[in-house]
Amino acid sequence: MDLKFNNLKELYDLLQPALETKKIQLKRNDYLGVSKKDIWNYLKDTIWVNACDLHLYQMVSDILHADNDKIISYNEYR
Repeated sequence: MDLKFNNLKELYDLLQPALETKKIQLKRNDYLGVSKKDIWNYLKDTIWVNACDLHLYQMVSDILHADNDKIISYNEYR
């Protein structure tokens, strides 16, 4: 099954379950106040900035395995 999206908003919406899971993981590790949008912005601006032809499963994996400290640091200096 090949999922298509027309803009970043549609992609963001598709990735909501993974972003929510990461947000819960962060909260369990005492990283409070991090939103799904914060996680999204970190990945979009650092990990995926030069990526081409990413598959949805790769993006979900990136979300779930993103370094918690790097997410926090990125959003503190934004």
